[in-house]
Amino acid sequence: MIIRLHIFVTIIFSIVLYSCKEDPVNIKPELFNLDIKGMDISFLPEIEATNTIFYDSAGVSKDFLDIIKENGVNTARIRLWNIEGSAHSGLEEVLQLVAKCRSHGFKIFLDFHYSDTWADPGAQAIPKNWIGLNVEQLEDSVYTFTKNIMSKIKPEYVQIGNEINGGMLWDLGKYTNEGNFVKLLKAGVRGSREASPESKIIIHFAGLEGSDYFFNIMKNASLDYDVIGLSYYPVWHGKSLALLETTIERLQKDYNKKVLIAEVSYPFTLQYADYTNNVLGLESQLVNGYAATKVGQQNFVKEIRSIVERTKSIGFCYWGGEWIAFKGDKATDGSSYENQALFDFQHKALPAFSAFH
Repeated sequence: MIIRLHIFVTIIFSIVLYSCKEDPVNIKPELFNLDIKGMDISFLPEIEATNTIFYDSAGVSKDFLDIIKENGVNTARIRLWNIEGSAHSGLEEVLQLVAKCRSHGFKIFLDFHYSDTWADPGAQAIPKNWIGLNVEQLEDSVYTFTKNIMSKIKPEYVQIGNEINGGMLWDLGKYTNEGNFVKLLKAGVRGSREASPESKIIIHFAGLEGSDYFFNIMKNASLDYDVIGLSYYPVWHGKSLALLETTIERLQKDYNKKVLIAEVSYPFTLQYADYTNNVLGLESQLVNGYAATKVGQQNFVKEIRSIVERTKSIGFCYWGGEWIAFKGDKATDGSSYENQALFDFQHKALPAFSAFH
């Protein structure tokens, strides 16, 4: 009798224990449904103009947007340069890309550069059509330009400036002219709020060091925005993922804003697919424990996803995932990023996409 009772209790305990182990698996997808699982796809129109073919992980040729949608990407980040006509990253191209992304069910994340070329911590040039304006005229131009664009696109998310650590629209809007910088930033925010009040406004800082100082300026200026955006590239911003995590936690606590990792990437190889020098090509540029392999890239992006989940951040956005060597293997003006793309040198989707599911 005692033996039978012991067996019965053991069976019941095992059933209960098994059931408890299964529960977390069932609820996990609901716990980590990120707002933004994004990918910057700004090079896509230029790439598609060459009739480049993309393949899913099984090697089946498909539309690029179908591939990334099937792999869990829910937000398309698109840069806008202050440039007229049909030029790359100009309004005409951006409107067409936005429409295409909308038809595929993507949320839109618009990235105002305000310059007529790349804007980043090392360059924030006034566009040619604004040269010679004083700060009041520049303020009005930023407001009008932003309001006009936002009324046309009405994105879910918008950056007022790109990596504006050093200010915007130099020299008048340089960070050393803090009053001017804040005026220009507020003009962009005002234009956005008036034209598209539902759009979440992101203020974008590159890196970790100095982020407290920068966002304290935004706080003291009473800037109206919704999300802190950070770029994180280990080669420039430090190789400590632990520091990334603690920085996100601190910023969210101190400024009562959710953080978005607005730009991040990692190589799957140190090899080249064209004759254009790559941004990353050395072992010394890698993070310890994350080799430049397909699995290494996958593990790195999955850890970024995990950091976002642990800190209860708003999401992450991969930069350069589409930027394959689309001009051919001899191009010297091709991609400097094909070894950090989310497609291999045969244009096949890489395992790193698993981090978006």
